[in-house]
Amino acid sequence: MSAILPASARPSSGYRARRLERRSVPGRTYVLTVNTLYKRPVFRDDEAARAVCRVHTAAWPWRDASLLAWVLMPDHWHGLVTLGERDSLSTLVGRFKLITSRAVEDRHRVNGWLWGRGFADRVLSPEDDPVAVGRHLVGNPVRSGLVPRLADYAYWNAAWLQPGDLPDEDAPSG
Repeated sequence: MSAILPASARPSSGYRARRLERRSVPGRTYVLTVNTLYKRPVFRDDEAARAVCRVHTAAWPWRDASLLAWVLMPDHWHGLVTLGERDSLSTLVGRFKLITSRAVEDRHRVNGWLWGRGFADRVLSPEDDPVAVGRHLVGNPVRSGLVPRLADYAYWNAAWLQPGDLPDEDAPSG
C-alpha cells in the first residue's frame, strides 16, 4: 500500500517546478529571456524597439545589477545580467517589463500588456565564460536571419563589445 505524501514532499513537474527551483543568488550571472505577449513581433517597429532600447542606457532600472549584454529580437528580449544584492531575479525582470511597457506606445500593448507572463532564466556555471555567452546572445539576429552581419542590427549591446569587434564567423553558415 502506498503512502500519501504531503504536498511539500511531492515532486513537482513543469513550470511550477522550475519556478519553485528558481533562486536569486547575488553575484551570479544569468541569461534571461522575456517574450512579448503572444510572441507578437512588436519590435519590428523601429519606434517601439528604440523606446525599449533607451531603457537599457539608464542605470536606475538595473539598480545594483550589472547588465552585461542584451539583444532585442522582434518578439523577445535576451539579457545577460549579474544580479546585485538589492533585487531578486523576479523583481529585476518585473521592473524591466514595467518600465519598457510604459515606454512603448499604447498600440503595441494588448489590454495594457507588452510582455508575456513570466520569464526564462539560466544561471551561468563557474565554467561558463560570460564573454562567450554574451557573444552568442548578441549573435541571435544573425543566426535567425534578420541581418547578414551584427553590425547591421541596431538593437543590442554588450559591456565589452562594439559592432565592429565581431568576427565574420558570427555570420550564419551554409
